Amino acid sequence: MSERTAGPDPAGGPHPAASTDLTASADLTASTDLTASTEPAARTGPGRLLIAVYGLFALSATARAGVQIGTKFSHAPVAYLLSAFAAVVYILATATLANGSRTARRIAVLSCSVEFVGVVAIGTWSVLDPATFPDATVWSGYGSGYGFVPLVLPIFGLLWLRRLHRQESTRDRLVDESPAVSGSVTTDGRHR
Repeated sequence: MSERTAGPDPAGGPHPAASTDLTASADLTASTDLTASTEPAARTGPGRLLIAVYGLFALSATARAGVQIGTKFSHAPVAYLLSAFAAVVYILATATLANGSRTARRIAVLSCSVEFVGVVAIGTWSVLDPATFPDATVWSGYGSGYGFVPLVLPIFGLLWLRRLHRQESTRDRLVDESPAVSGSVTTDGRHR
């Protein structure tokens, strides 16, 4: 930002307005940094890996359910429909994690929670009543056919989403406490 070039202060220092412009500019920059969106953070580092794994599971569960339902549905309808349901959950989790908005993250929490409950419930059901599952689902045996990844994936997803929520809460608190946001700047550059 440009500095005002008004005459010198009678006390011999720079004009107070020049100091105000620079201070306000610095505060605005700091405030902007604090309010930066968490959306890109959801798609970096571990978030990117999580989205990739969910995408892979969405693709594989959809393909598996499609082939099973299309070729031998009458053989194990419960298992195949549960695989299709798992595919829908994985697609939803992938899309919402990749979106990263606050609303999408809330939906992702719901989808990861449904996934975890589904893996535990279907896993238990498949162990207690194997006759209902002549063919495996994505979640039968607690995801044993996929190296138990379906059992741990929603846990990692929920932990990641909790981390993003905490970062966002901290950022929101810092913005609320920021002088540039919560107070005004006087003409001599001090905050009220």
